[in-house]
Formats: sequence, structure tokens, C-alpha cells
Amino acid sequence: MGKKPSGVSFTLGPRIRKRRQMMSMTLQELSNACGVSVSYLSQVERDNAVPTLGTLAEIAAALNVSIDHFIATPRQSDAVTRATIRPRFSVAGNSVIYEQVGADFPGHELTSFVLNVPPHYATETVQHSGEEIIFVLEGEILQSVDGQSFLLRTGDSMHYLGQQPHSYSNPGDRPARLLWMGKMLHPVTHSVHPLHAFGDAQGEADAKSTVAPLGVASIPAG
Repeated sequence: MGKKPSGVSFTLGPRIRKRRQMMSMTLQELSNACGVSVSYLSQVERDNAVPTLGTLAEIAAALNVSIDHFIATPRQSDAVTRATIRPRFSVAGNSVIYEQVGADFPGHELTSFVLNVPPHYATETVQHSGEEIIFVLEGEILQSVDGQSFLLRTGDSMHYLGQQPHSYSNPGDRPARLLWMGKMLHPVTHSVHPLHAFGDAQGEADAKSTVAPLGVASIPAG
């Protein structure tokens, strides 16, 4: 454990704090999980101290991520997804096919997927922290938010808070396609099943690239 050197810019502390808050953990809970004192964790999060790699590994493990989550510097090219090679996956017990649009880099808050929704599919009603935006690319979606239902057709969109009870369905006889964007405030641990991507990207749709949206049991259940 060491003090922060002067003249050096660090973003480690805010990344640790953001991850802890995403997991709804207090400093005390993180301390209990990683064996590092609350006072030192507080200094680290305020960038007043720099942990050793061993200590950082303990903190990362308690937050269910690797050290790279906090120290890796993303390349902008890694944030590009191509229509023909975009990773596709499904979730156990769910017939919706997801295409990953958002990038998974340290400190990110926003995530995004294209959802391919089969005819007559319907989700459960869920609530969670955060907020969501949906934009219908093809077909139509019946979106319910806080007891009200809205039929959204191609080109329509909707923005709502996740804490409002919400669900969606495809009432038509044709598949629907929509862009889902949400702010991640809690981790998602549901298992996902990679599918072959389009074209020559069969090996790119691996498990590490599949992070499901909030309310994954009924993704994005709104």
C-alpha cells in the first residue's frame, strides 16, 4: 500500500468507487469482503492512496472483476461494432436474440443491445434502479410502464425510469427489432449463451462479450 505520487494522474479510485456503488456495497461490506480497512479503502477511492497490486487484486476479487477492470486503458477502436460481425447471444429460458452494441470498458455506465423479439413474446413486469430508452427498428412493440401501455411502431421510442414497473411484448405476427439502451447500476450475473455471429465472426461471440441488460430475466423487461 502506498501514497499517491505527486504529479501523476490516477483514475483508479473513482473506478473502484463506481464499481462498488454498482454492486450496492458499502465501504464496510467491501472491507469485510477483501480484508482491507474502511479507512484505507476510503483513501483509495479518493485517490489519496494507491494500493499494491496484491491489495488491488483482493479489492477486485471482492467486486467480482479482474484487476484489468480498473487499470486497463480502452482503445477507441474497441468500441466499434460492425453489423456483419456483431456478437449475438441468448439468455437461458429466453427466445430473444441479443446483439451487443455497447462496449465493456472500465468505468462505463451506459450499455446497449439490439433485441430481436419473436412474435407474441412477452416479458414479466420488473422494477430496478437506473433508466432505459428503447427505439423500435422494425415491427412493433407494446411497452407497458407504470400501468400504462404504449404501442410503439418502427421509428418510435420511449424513455423511462427503471424503478417504474415495466414490461414489453411483441403483439404482432412478425419479429420485432429494437435498440435498447440503459444505465447499468447493478451487476448482472445471469448465464448467457453465445451464438455464432454473422459472416466470419463465429469465434467472436464468446462469453466474455455478453453482458445482459438490467432485468435480464425478462430483458430488458422494459
